[in-house]
Amino acid sequence: MAEQPEIVIAPSNAAQSRAWDGDQGEFWAERAERFDEGVAAYHELFLDAAEIGPAARVLDVGCGSGKVTRDAARRAAAGWAHGVDLSAPLVDLARVLAQREGVANASFERADAQVHPFPTVDLVLSRHGAMFFGAPRDAFTHLGRALAPGGGLALLTWQPAEHNPWMGGFRSALSGGREGAPPVDGPGPLSMSEPAVVRALLESAGFERVRLDGLRERMYFGRDAADAFRFVTGQFSGLLAGLEAAQRERAEARLLALLTEHESERGVLFESAAWLVRARRP
Repeated sequence: MAEQPEIVIAPSNAAQSRAWDGDQGEFWAERAERFDEGVAAYHELFLDAAEIGPAARVLDVGCGSGKVTRDAARRAAAGWAHGVDLSAPLVDLARVLAQREGVANASFERADAQVHPFPTVDLVLSRHGAMFFGAPRDAFTHLGRALAPGGGLALLTWQPAEHNPWMGGFRSALSGGREGAPPVDGPGPLSMSEPAVVRALLESAGFERVRLDGLRERMYFGRDAADAFRFVTGQFSGLLAGLEAAQRERAEARLLALLTEHESERGVLFESAAWLVRARRP
C-alpha cells in the first residue's frame, strides 16, 4: 500500500474511517471484483440516469475500487472524474486499475467527502456510499457547495429491508435470529431507505427537484453455494466471532442452506431493490 497523507476526518465519521481504512477496507479491496459483480445489474442503469456529459466534471463519493469513477470518466472523455473514499486500500487499488485500463482522466484520493475542500464539479455520484455519512445533512450541504449552479446529484441507495431479503437473511442465519436487518438510523445501508427521509434530507441541504425511482434487480453472490458461502462469511465475519465451535457450526449450516436455496444456472442470486435518487443544485 502506498503511504497516504494525513487527511481531515469529521468527528462523526471517525468510526467509519477506522473501519474502512482497516480490516473492512482490506476485505473489500481483496474482493473488489466480487463486490462489483454483486451489483452489476444496477451499474449501467445508474450511469445512464446520471446523464454524464462529454465534458462533465464528476465527483464520485465513496468510490471504493473505482468502477463507477472509471466508467464515468470514459463517458466524460473531454472532462474528468475524481473518486474519493475513506479507505486507503481501495483508493490504492482504484489507481492501479485506472492506470491498467488506460483511463487517464480518472483520479483518486483518500478523503472525507463530508469536509474535504473540492473544486467545482458538475455532477456528484455515489453508488451505495452516501448512506454511511455520520452527519448526512452536513455532508450533502458541503457537497452542494461543490456543485456548479444547476449541477446534479445521483445516488444509488438501498430500499427498506423487506425488499432486500439478503440483507436480513444473512445476518439472521449467522446469528441464529439474534440479528436482523441493519438499523435505519445512523450510518448504514438502510439510512437512506425511506423516501420521505431522503427528500427531507436533501431539501434541507439545499437541493431541489428531488426524485426517487425504484429499481429491482437480482444481486450476485457467487458461482454456487460454496463459493457464495466463503464470500458472505468473510463479509459478516463479525457475527461469527466469539461463537463456540458448535454454535459456529450451526450458524454456518443455516447460511449454507439459505445460499443453496438461491442457487441458479447463473449462480447464487437474491432479489434486491434500490432507490435511484436524483436532485439538482439551484
